[in-house]
Amino acid sequence: MEIKGHVAVVTGAASGLGFATAKRLAGAGATVAILDLSGEAAAKAAAEIGGTGYAVDVSDAGAVEAAFAQIESDLGTPRIVVSCAGIGTAGRILPRDGSLTIDTFAKALNVNLLGTYAVMNIAARTMAAADPVDADGARGVIINTSSVAFEDGQIGQAAYSASKGGVASMTLPAARELARFGIRVMAIAPGLFETAMSAGLPDDIRADILKNVPYPSRMGDPDEYARLAQAIVENPMLNGTVIRLDAAARMPIK
Repeated sequence: MEIKGHVAVVTGAASGLGFATAKRLAGAGATVAILDLSGEAAAKAAAEIGGTGYAVDVSDAGAVEAAFAQIESDLGTPRIVVSCAGIGTAGRILPRDGSLTIDTFAKALNVNLLGTYAVMNIAARTMAAADPVDADGARGVIINTSSVAFEDGQIGQAAYSASKGGVASMTLPAARELARFGIRVMAIAPGLFETAMSAGLPDDIRADILKNVPYPSRMGDPDEYARLAQAIVENPMLNGTVIRLDAAARMPIK
């Protein structure tokens, strides 16, 4: 599907993978809506790329629905939706103090999985009501963000891995269901990237992690995620699949 001239919505787009994706789509000619928990950060990021910023908590379905209604009124029908909003959680199932960690688990699912589902659900409804844009009958593309942790979860990542595993496992059934509307659904499972989540890693831990990244042996650049997102939008045969973007890395136990 062509990017130029279409409305693109990117969540978690004030920084990291989301901002890189928003910037690349804007550069390719899309009208970009930047969604982020911080309205101030969303506005600042939008100003950098000529987009429009919206403050949205993706774990609040009502807020997501209101944001999409506003975007459609302000910019037009979204045809490209990329979900990058998420949180990184770390915590053992059984900590040393014996405390329960159910709340931590629920928070990860609420933001990473239910938030992603809410965006997909509302975006699909919006796209399905619009006219096709090409000879294939395409109405839109939805790209969700999983993580290599859905397959290689480390100790302390049960909540994070479960949330990202949910994103990965709903990709194919979502693509199959939405196919009749001309809506494609894909997921990207990034490995180790230079984002806010990785910025605080001590040098020794970073070096230890990079030992497990065969080639190139470095953290990924957020624009490399964005380049894949652009390729997915532009290639109509990419549908219903989770793509690992990880330099052949496999995470160790911890």
